[in-house]
Amino acid sequence: MSLRVVGAGFPRTGTTSLKVALERLLGAPCYHMQELFGRPDDAAVWRDACAGVMPDWQRFLAGYAAGVDWPMSWFWRELSAAFPDTLVLLSRRESVERWYQSMDRTVLEGARRLTRGDFAGARPPLHAGGTPGQARAMEEMIRAMFGGAFGDPHDRDKVIAAYERHLAEVRATVPAHRLLEWQPADGWQPLCAALDLPVPDEPFPHENTTADMRARMSDHLADPPGGQ
Repeated sequence: MSLRVVGAGFPRTGTTSLKVALERLLGAPCYHMQELFGRPDDAAVWRDACAGVMPDWQRFLAGYAAGVDWPMSWFWRELSAAFPDTLVLLSRRESVERWYQSMDRTVLEGARRLTRGDFAGARPPLHAGGTPGQARAMEEMIRAMFGGAFGDPHDRDKVIAAYERHLAEVRATVPAHRLLEWQPADGWQPLCAALDLPVPDEPFPHENTTADMRARMSDHLADPPGGQ
């Protein structure tokens, strides 16, 4: 099996819903940040890739038919080159403001806590149920991606500019015949048309709302054992 879809969208662009939808359409797993929770060794691979040491992508992603969300979409250039027949899926929100509002209350909040050291002693997902070394690799990977993308997660204007710059870079780089832009309200039809698959007779999944993600963050970042 080889990848059929390389996600190029930033987090909070419907990527969890896309993961579920693509697995339904393609009948095989879709790589997403959630995979790291069950595959903590992968964090070191992604951390090293952030430092320029790329894995054998075909071997590393064997068994996956698609990938969306960071860390996959952080490497959209490398992956679209390694898998030249894939569809490049640029997920986005209906407006920059809606995307920022969602990021600000979820992913960016977590990044700010990380820069303050609030993850010391935190429970999964940072530790991913693994060893301290795996936890460090996860932390280093997250720092590399957020630092590379946004610089300062507190600076609203820089974060928005990074998002808009990313969209422009993907549009300018990927040939039109390989690129699909998609937003959550689009549902099944554009995906199925691009993949030449029938539209399922079921509602499009809508997963990982802002409230859901905040609840998980609150649980994961609860008081560490032995202290307040």
